[in-house]
Amino acid sequence: MARAIFMDRHALAEPPAGNAKGADLLDLIRRLGFVQLDSINTVARAHDMILFSRRPTYRSRNLKRLYERDQALFEHWTHDAAVIPMDFYQHWHLRFQRDADLLKSRWKNWRRDGFEQQFETVLQHIRDHGPVGSSDVGKDEKKGSGGWWDWHPSKTALEYLWRSGALTVIGREGFQKRYDLTERVIETHLCPGNTPCDASETVDWLCNAALDRLGFATSGELAAFWDTVSAAEAKDWCNQALTKGELEEICVECADGRLRKVLARPGLLEQADTVPTAPGRMRVLSPFDPMLRDRQRAERLFGFYYRIEVFVPEPKRTYGYYVFPLLEGDRLVGRIDMKAHRDCNELRIKALWPERSVKWSDARTRRLEAELDRVRRFTELDRVVFARDWLKDPK
Repeated sequence: MARAIFMDRHALAEPPAGNAKGADLLDLIRRLGFVQLDSINTVARAHDMILFSRRPTYRSRNLKRLYERDQALFEHWTHDAAVIPMDFYQHWHLRFQRDADLLKSRWKNWRRDGFEQQFETVLQHIRDHGPVGSSDVGKDEKKGSGGWWDWHPSKTALEYLWRSGALTVIGREGFQKRYDLTERVIETHLCPGNTPCDASETVDWLCNAALDRLGFATSGELAAFWDTVSAAEAKDWCNQALTKGELEEICVECADGRLRKVLARPGLLEQADTVPTAPGRMRVLSPFDPMLRDRQRAERLFGFYYRIEVFVPEPKRTYGYYVFPLLEGDRLVGRIDMKAHRDCNELRIKALWPERSVKWSDARTRRLEAELDRVRRFTELDRVVFARDWLKDPK
């Protein structure tokens, strides 16, 4: 029951089909709440894989058009960088305020001294010259060699002004953000400072919206969904909703048979009977799929332990640099290490590890091959190539 509800809220209980452009694509993103952006492109970028896994006709240009041309989405942070429906913009004013306070103090400790002195210079440059990328500002400033934390002061100023609401990201070129003045992009009545920010109303909206997308949750899970509400605020919201009868406490069964107390809207258990049975076809999921974002929740519901290993030194990796989970029906049945080699138009399958509880049959191999062929077409490659001994023993 719990697994079915959770998958349904994440648009994975119904067959992967349907239109993936314009208003239909926007409706899907609204349903998910947001789509995380990530720069790693071993097969396709995370946001594209997330949407493709639910709508196989999706192509990356569809999201770019919705975001950059139609301005139906804006980019900001939840737990990480994401595109978010523009309908939700007014509820990000609280995030702007909180990031303004948090980042100013935090970034001073990360070798970014001097970025505050660049605020007006950066803003004036954009007023005079239009949208910019980080390479268009601070050209005479020294950048360190220690990685992203060694941004030059003007780059740090750009990021701060975006995170605090003065600037808006209008799109990306080669995955590099382009910034413009918020007043040029966002409708005047929605711009920060023109609309009063009521923290209690925002907390109420964020908690309700998180619960709608999770189905059931603890107060901590509600706080973590958008990563704007504090744990104390979420707990207080839950207590008030329980007192009003707007929430009830229920128990859900985890994959290991244990029961866990969570909160849900009254009648959720009865609604579970109407949730469709997840299709049996196999699907490749992005490591950043919203169903997997909360790794502990995924482990409780699906018995699937997953940690991305991009920052793990190769000799210490259990699986691989960027390994994709495999969904079949309502089970996560394995993980696959694969990469698009565009120089020779091949999708190369290096290894697949079934879960311990899964017997890898010939029928599963056929379902996998069918899915990999869909991925091949999506990534515009010519063929799928399996390495020798690609099927590994479970770990």
